[in-house]
Amino acid sequence: MYRVSEARHRLPRVFGTAQLVVLGLGVMIGAGIFSLSGRQAAENAGPAVIASFVLAALVCFVAALSYAELSSTIPVAGSVYTFSYVAFGELWAWLVGWALILELLVAAALVSRAWSAYSLATLDGLGLEVPASVAEYGAFDADVNLIAPGVLILLTALVVTGTKLSARVLTAAVLGKVAVIALVIVVGARYVDAANYTPFVPRQQAAAAESGGGTLLQALIGSPGSTYGIFGVFAAASVITFAYIGFDLIATAAEDTRDPRHSVPRAMLVSLGLVTLLYVAMAVVLVGLSPYSELGTDAPVSDALEAAGVPWAAVVVSFGGLLAFTTVIMVVLIAQSRVLFAMGRDGLLPRSLGRVSRGFTAPSNAAATAGIGATLLALYPGIASLEELLVIGTMAAFFSCAVGVLVLRRTQPELERGFRVPASPLLPLLSALATLWLAVNLSVDTWRNFGVWTGLGVLFYFAYGYWQSALAGPEIVPRHSELSEAVPQPVRPGKHAAARRG
Repeated sequence: MYRVSEARHRLPRVFGTAQLVVLGLGVMIGAGIFSLSGRQAAENAGPAVIASFVLAALVCFVAALSYAELSSTIPVAGSVYTFSYVAFGELWAWLVGWALILELLVAAALVSRAWSAYSLATLDGLGLEVPASVAEYGAFDADVNLIAPGVLILLTALVVTGTKLSARVLTAAVLGKVAVIALVIVVGARYVDAANYTPFVPRQQAAAAESGGGTLLQALIGSPGSTYGIFGVFAAASVITFAYIGFDLIATAAEDTRDPRHSVPRAMLVSLGLVTLLYVAMAVVLVGLSPYSELGTDAPVSDALEAAGVPWAAVVVSFGGLLAFTTVIMVVLIAQSRVLFAMGRDGLLPRSLGRVSRGFTAPSNAAATAGIGATLLALYPGIASLEELLVIGTMAAFFSCAVGVLVLRRTQPELERGFRVPASPLLPLLSALATLWLAVNLSVDTWRNFGVWTGLGVLFYFAYGYWQSALAGPEIVPRHSELSEAVPQPVRPGKHAAARRG
């Protein structure tokens, strides 16, 4: 056993509960609010996409309870990476952190591409002609997209300069996009046609040959790939989980937070509740505006409103989309910098990432690295095909968090907990099972790609992280300052285990 004491590099405390709620709204209200419901209705669930949003929200709410307990027990940077470090040991923590890196890199790159497309749509809607020589480098699927890397570089510079300025810009953008969303919902509700809600769950159909062959669950039970029906509802829910991932990113900012034991859990649950209301309301209105088969466009909300006779819809939605995507990129970069900071401080990544800049009082090296990685990935024209990798990375984190609650309840029941999951162990077990259920409803291709990424992570760990880790030496390096209680000594494979027993 060892005591977690003052770490050499620590983050300044600037967030309160309200700022954390803004952080959650900033990342959860993004691409999904204007496009995800329409696309999933057209491709997988039909009008039952409404149920898919509710199902995904319930899974995330149960998962959020586990996050809330662990973040109130271990209120330091790194989120589920740090939770796993304490609960399971170094190797498992590395794999979880590696999955988080994948999740956040894909999110930043994917949303930056969407930002570039929306920026062109907004200018076009305002009657400002964009030269063809510029437009060809701004399309979402352009072979060479220069706008997406540009916005990533700009926002990375903002995050590098410190948390206070980033928080002010983020708050203003979040308030703006919530106002736009509320306007769209209120106006769209006037044009809803109840006939568009039937059949609520369309009859199951065979999937097109180019769709990738169905989900892992269908492959395991020998069912052919299909869309709609009950499988379609679950498949849509698995992808829609993408829309709710922001609550877990709140935990990455625990070390930046005043009174994190109470503020972080409270902000997670409040922001998740608010976002669920907005997403379900948007899905109800959108499905009611147009037959589900007609919603599979690049801009389903604005297209449906224009068809209903609202000519200004495209401009308003595009402006709201720009604000939404901007805040998502900012929060993802902030979260990625905190994960890299924690892993660098532990020695699993270069230690320069685990330093706080004296000039900006922020993990500037980690923030710059996060931005560079996302910028490089944004240059990949097939980034849309990697969307589900973001979701499966989230599922890995959810599962580890739920099991981590059970492990620490058993191994360290005396730890101070600002929040406790009710009905434990039932709810953590339910969270773990629900996460696995959604995960097997992802495509076989996604599981294959995730396996390749995980394999690369194992190789990197044993080639670098194992030897550079803070646990590699004969003495334990104190890591964090927020816990006064003893916590389990992290376990790592190999020859140093005996030296770390105490």
